[in-house]
Amino acid sequence: MKKIESFTPTNNLNSSFKVTDEISKFIFETKINDIPIEVITASKKSILDGIGLAISGLHSEAGSIAFKYLTNLGLPSGPASAIGANKKWPMRFAAFLNGLTMHADDFDDTQLAVAKNRVYGLLTHPTAPCLPAVIAACETKRATGNDFLLAYNLGIEVETKISEAISPRHYQHGFHSTGTCGGFASATAMSKLFDFNKEQINNCLSITASQSSGLRENFGTMTKPFHAGKAAESGIIAYELTQLGFSASNNILEAPRGFFQAHGGAFDESAIIGKLGAPWTFNSPGISIKPHPSGSLTHPAMTAMLELIEEYKFSSDDIKKISVGTNHNMPNALIHHRPLNEYQAKFSMEYSMAILAIERKAGLEQYQNKFVQRKDIQNMLAKVDFYIDPVAEDCGYNKMTSIVSIDLVNGKKITKTLDFSKGSPENPMTYDEVSEKFMECVNFVNWPIKKAREIISIISSIEECNSLDRLFSNFRAN
Repeated sequence: MKKIESFTPTNNLNSSFKVTDEISKFIFETKINDIPIEVITASKKSILDGIGLAISGLHSEAGSIAFKYLTNLGLPSGPASAIGANKKWPMRFAAFLNGLTMHADDFDDTQLAVAKNRVYGLLTHPTAPCLPAVIAACETKRATGNDFLLAYNLGIEVETKISEAISPRHYQHGFHSTGTCGGFASATAMSKLFDFNKEQINNCLSITASQSSGLRENFGTMTKPFHAGKAAESGIIAYELTQLGFSASNNILEAPRGFFQAHGGAFDESAIIGKLGAPWTFNSPGISIKPHPSGSLTHPAMTAMLELIEEYKFSSDDIKKISVGTNHNMPNALIHHRPLNEYQAKFSMEYSMAILAIERKAGLEQYQNKFVQRKDIQNMLAKVDFYIDPVAEDCGYNKMTSIVSIDLVNGKKITKTLDFSKGSPENPMTYDEVSEKFMECVNFVNWPIKKAREIISIISSIEECNSLDRLFSNFRAN
């Protein structure tokens, strides 16, 4: 039996302290003025990022199939936008599609971790399950910009703190935290926007917990973004049932037969009690915005590779071998060593190195089947050695330490080591840089430039908006 890292919980799942109550109290009592300005500033970047990804993700194969599926259901018109389309549906269905499309290209933001035994915050993608619910609810109740920011930031905070608290076994044994923890973000946002009391919030969280699902074996397939869509939808279902009087447990997180026990076997009480908004996750340890549409674990090595290319000016013909050393958790997620399609390529360290070696860039265009299946790129894959390095292993699992070494045909060996990539809190993107990424996404699908620029402008000062009608009108394809 494979050994997993030790994890010492500060409780025995029989704690007298009710974690669910603590979270409900936080959701109920927090106001927009309680959120620091630097958190608001950081959150705007992730909001803009998520909207751009939904626009491009709708045109992905997974997004197109999901849109066709919902269209074939003959759904009635509703108040909530399917971002990038000329459709408005009931909240749950719009949120499902928007969550799926935000995650379809695996280009969305990622949570970072605190403790060394955490696997990068269990790799939660916080915005994709949260933002679709916020958008759907704000359209439905005609909310203000501050309502939008408050609900979004509360959802992200609850989701990421729950993810940080659960035993690492949760992720290591196959759960995808975006699917399992993401629903709590959606439920939080719905509860806040529709003014639930603490008992109703508890109930909403509990119904959401019973919908928590998502398995990592589906990484590299269309079912991975499906997890994000279902998480976004699940919080809305929980809200709607709670509103009608549907009952549920009042201690679903900490109960001996509740979420933490069933999904992880334990949780670290100290990671969540007294930590909600203290500090806010956007403030510390931070949330990373992706520079490439691939699994975030590839990104430090990709940043290192680009820096080596820039410094040494070598070509793909000059490469004899590329070696990438990491800790053992990274190959557990980057499972496709000889990818044959774009979904597998997103979870392939070998492909991420090969595409940079040949094309010198790795954006949406480069993670398409026509590139993955090219003979020269497939040949380059064979030159990449992705291995577990003891130095990277000793750095802790809250880092993505990547040691990139390139053997050139002239006998020279060049090396660079990075813990985090461009877009991480250690090397963050500015709002202007996120805007450039947003434009890459919308240009990829020929989205109207005027609409794109209006969205960038509105999100930059969304707190000043008494109405969000202009924002939502720019979500339509025409």
